[in-house]
Amino acid sequence: MGFLYFICTFIFSVLSLFLTFFSFLALRIFTGKSIGDPNYAPVKGTVFHLLYYYKKLYDYQTRVARGTPTHRILTPDLSLIYTTDSRNIEHVVKTNFAHYSKGVFNQEIMCDIFGQGIIIVDGEKWKHQRKLASYEFSTRVLRDFSCSVFRRSAAKLVKIIFEFSDSNRVFDMQDLLMRCTLDSIFKVGFGAELNCLEGSSKEGIEFMKAFDESTALTYWRFVDPLWKLKRFLNIGSEAALKKYVKVIRDFVHQLIKSKRELLAGQKPGDDKEDILSRFLLESEKNPEEMNDKYLSDIILNFMIAGKDTSANTLSWFFYMLSKNPLIQEKASQEVRNVFGLNHEANVDEFVASITDATLEQMHYLHATITETLRLYPAVPVDGRCAEIDDILPDGFRVKKGDGVNYMTYAMGRMPYIWGKDAEHFRPERWLKDGIFQPESPFKFVAFHAGPRICLGKDFAYRQMKILAMALLYFFRFKLADEAREVNYRTMFTLHIDGSLPMLAVRRTMDSYIQVNR
Repeated sequence: MGFLYFICTFIFSVLSLFLTFFSFLALRIFTGKSIGDPNYAPVKGTVFHLLYYYKKLYDYQTRVARGTPTHRILTPDLSLIYTTDSRNIEHVVKTNFAHYSKGVFNQEIMCDIFGQGIIIVDGEKWKHQRKLASYEFSTRVLRDFSCSVFRRSAAKLVKIIFEFSDSNRVFDMQDLLMRCTLDSIFKVGFGAELNCLEGSSKEGIEFMKAFDESTALTYWRFVDPLWKLKRFLNIGSEAALKKYVKVIRDFVHQLIKSKRELLAGQKPGDDKEDILSRFLLESEKNPEEMNDKYLSDIILNFMIAGKDTSANTLSWFFYMLSKNPLIQEKASQEVRNVFGLNHEANVDEFVASITDATLEQMHYLHATITETLRLYPAVPVDGRCAEIDDILPDGFRVKKGDGVNYMTYAMGRMPYIWGKDAEHFRPERWLKDGIFQPESPFKFVAFHAGPRICLGKDFAYRQMKILAMALLYFFRFKLADEAREVNYRTMFTLHIDGSLPMLAVRRTMDSYIQVNR
C-alpha cells in the first residue's frame, strides 16, 4: 500500500510539474503580444504549431501565406513575423537595414555551429568579414582556381556515373552531389583534398555526416522549448549536437594547423589560391582577434554557404528535370548546340573546354537552375530582428526584439507574386527572346538582398552550371521510382529527405536522333 501511494504521489508530482511548466510557457507566449490589435500582423499560431507541422513546415507556411501574406507566430520570448510581401522584405534588408540585425535570439540558437562567422554576426565583425570576403570573391586568382576545381570535380562525377550507367545501377544523386560539392569547397576553401566523392576518405565521410546532422539539430532548436535545459543536462538532441560539433571543430582546427605549417615553408611571393591561405595571411595583421577559433568560424560559414546550397539546388534541379523530360532535353540540347555532338568526347577534354564564354551562352540552363531556386530555394526561410519599434510598408507594426522573417519557399508558390502558374516549373518565365532576364532581388530572394546579399552568387552559379553541363552532355536522367514522393528535410538548407535514387542513360548519336525526330 505504501509503495502504491509513493508511485501515485510521484506521478502526481511529475504531472503537476509539467502542468506548471506549460502554464508558465503559455503565459509567456500570450502575454504582451498585442493579440487582436489590428495594428499588428494577425496571429496565426504559436511555436507549438511550428513544432506540430515541423516535417512539412514550409508547406504549412505556404498555406498560411496564401491567405495572410504577413502574419505572426508567438513564442515565449517574442513574436515571429512571417511575410511574403516584397515591400516588407526590401524595407527590412535594405531601406531600414541599420535597424534590423541577426539578433540575440538567432545568435544564441546558432552560435555552436556558426560561431562568430559572417552568417550570424552583426556590426563591426560582420563589416570586417564582409569586406575581406568581398575582396577575395572579386579576385581573378580565386575565380580561376575555383573554376579549375569545379571542372575537375565535374569530370570525376561524370566518370563515376558512367560506371552506374554501364551496369544499369541505381545511385543516390543527392549523396553524390553532396560529396562532390564538399570536395570542391574543401579544395577552394582549404586547399585540401578531401576525396569524399571517391569514398576513400573515412574522415571526410564522418565530417560530412557531422556537418549535416549538426545543422539539422541546430535548426530543431527554433521549435524546441526545452533545448536550453537539454543542453544544460547534456541529453537528447543537445548531447548529439555537442558530439557532432566537436567532430567538425577538431577536423577544421587540424586543417588550420596543417595549413599554417605549410605556409610557413613557402616563399613570400608564392600565390595563395585557397580562401584559408588568404585569410591566414590577413590574420597576421591582427593575430589576437583573428585567432584559430575565429578563422574556424569564418571558414565553416563559407562551407555551409557553399556546400549545402549548391548540392541541394542541383539535387532538386535533377529531380525536376526527371519529372519534366522535355525541359531536360531543352537544357541538354543547349549544351550540345554550344559544344557539338561528339558523344565519344573525352570527359577531361570536354570539361576543360568549359570557359567563361561558354557559361555565358547557357541562358536556358541558367533559367532552369533559377526556376529550381524559385520553387526550391537553398535557404527556405531567412530573416532579421528588429532593433527598434517600426512600421512595415504594409502597415503592420513591429516591436523591438521581434523577428521579421521572409518565406522564400512560400514566395515561389504565391500567385500574387508569380502569376497563376506560380507552382508550375517553367524556366521560360526567366527568358525574353531567349536571353535570361533577372527579377528584383526582393521578389526572388534565393540569394537574399540588400547589403547582406550573397557574395557567392556568381560563384554558386558557375559551380552548378559546370556540373550540370557535364552531366547533361553525357547522360539522360530519370527517377528510379517515378511513383515515389520526394520531400524535404526541415533544416537551414533545403535537403531532400533521405535519398534521391536515379538512373542515368548514356547519350549517344542514335539516342539524340531518336529524341529529336
